[in-house]
Amino acid sequence: MIASLMMYARPELADAHNRYWALIRENLHDAGIASPANLSQNAEEFHVWQHPDLVLSQTCGMPYRLWLHGKTALAGTPDFGIAGCRPGYYNSAIVVRRDDPRESVSAFRDARFVYNHTFSQSGYAAPYWHVRPEGFWFEDRQQSGGHLHSARTVAAGGADIAALDAVSWRLMLEYEPWASDLRVLAWTAPTPGLPLITAPGRNADLIFNAVARAIRQLRVDDRARLGLKGIVRIAPDAYLAVPNPPADCI
Repeated sequence: MIASLMMYARPELADAHNRYWALIRENLHDAGIASPANLSQNAEEFHVWQHPDLVLSQTCGMPYRLWLHGKTALAGTPDFGIAGCRPGYYNSAIVVRRDDPRESVSAFRDARFVYNHTFSQSGYAAPYWHVRPEGFWFEDRQQSGGHLHSARTVAAGGADIAALDAVSWRLMLEYEPWASDLRVLAWTAPTPGLPLITAPGRNADLIFNAVARAIRQLRVDDRARLGLKGIVRIAPDAYLAVPNPPADCI
């Protein structure tokens, strides 16, 4: 068995995530579902997502529609209360250095764009579809391996522009002193948020209920620190309807 909630893991939130998992695990036990004692927060993401005995993890919309649809079951989508988005949806902050005088996305046509992964909805697909109406896609692109690395690279001057999912950006503003050196240039259109998945054949409804109850049971301060408002059901078709960038741009 394996479980992981690594997508928004930070050292400052480790204890809150552990208490959250303990509540989920207790509720799963009450529903007759066995689960591991501890989260595998440092395990490689695809190892977790494709594990044949996956109990619970959180993935991204783009990997779900590219590779995980039909090979995992959707258990629900956490609602992080993102401004301007319906429950369970999110968007991306397109960030630049605070002292960069350019005021529009089109002004960054020749800039260096840094992104976490080409299979990231928030870091790559969302900004691609935001920029394309301007008639270009960034030719100068650099992969960082993570939203935190992308943001830090822009702040340090190693790149000019990045797209960060709204929850990650909110956490950076909370915990990273250098985040104040960045500003939001634009917000992308909302899309379904990062879904919770489980192995096929597991009872996704029971898992949804276990997570929903755990969120209600969380200490008020833990719920606030994790940014959790609840959990919603978003149909697989809503994820699959989000377009991918063309293959020659990935």
